[in-house]
Amino acid sequence: MIASAGIVVPAHNEEALLPGCLAALQVAAQAVAPVPVRICVVADACTDQTRAIARQFGADLITIRERNVGAARAAGMAATLSQLTGQPPERVWLSSTDADTKVPPSWLARQLDYAAAGWDVVLGTVIVADWSDHPPHMPAAFAARYAFGDGSHPHVHGANLGCRASAYLKAGGFRPLATAEDHDLLRALSRSGCAIARSPDMPVTTSSRRSGRAPAGFSQLLTGLAAQLGSSCPAPGPS
Repeated sequence: MIASAGIVVPAHNEEALLPGCLAALQVAAQAVAPVPVRICVVADACTDQTRAIARQFGADLITIRERNVGAARAAGMAATLSQLTGQPPERVWLSSTDADTKVPPSWLARQLDYAAAGWDVVLGTVIVADWSDHPPHMPAAFAARYAFGDGSHPHVHGANLGCRASAYLKAGGFRPLATAEDHDLLRALSRSGCAIARSPDMPVTTSSRRSGRAPAGFSQLLTGLAAQLGSSCPAPGPS
């Protein structure tokens, strides 16, 4: 049984969206009481009020200047593990999300349910919050690309990932990659023989912003899909 948990949120100039993220995480943490949960914000090269907001919400705060999401997640996991001492790593759960993301109230509870059932890693899915900055056909195009049917799914998101600390340490943790650090960690977890669950029942809601924080990340995927839609749409006729 999991005895303690930590949640890591990398953030680069996220003063606009971080409050919603942290408010949702606090609700999710309360849902697993009495399991203690630490929430850690890693402020990476921030020049706005990200650090002040993290403090206002009572989160642990780490400051780095790497401008690298893999390095930020790794720093947050290391700091969180240093706080969650006194328990063997197989009884510690580590979760990861993003500052532009809101988790549902049952998010952490569902991850701990999977841990109790013997899974070492849980991979969740995402829902896009608002398509207003994108072409009108984007929601349907994204749904078609993202669809996975019933049951398991093929997606990997640092915004919706959890694993047992023993599995994380065995795999070597996040590497300082500017993008795809989540896929890299999954490959290492798979090589180390971890039991990996791909859960469709704990989606998080993320932004559809065009200007992302990681090169070739989720926002770049959306921008590329929008460009494809634009090139495939017929030219408008006379008004």
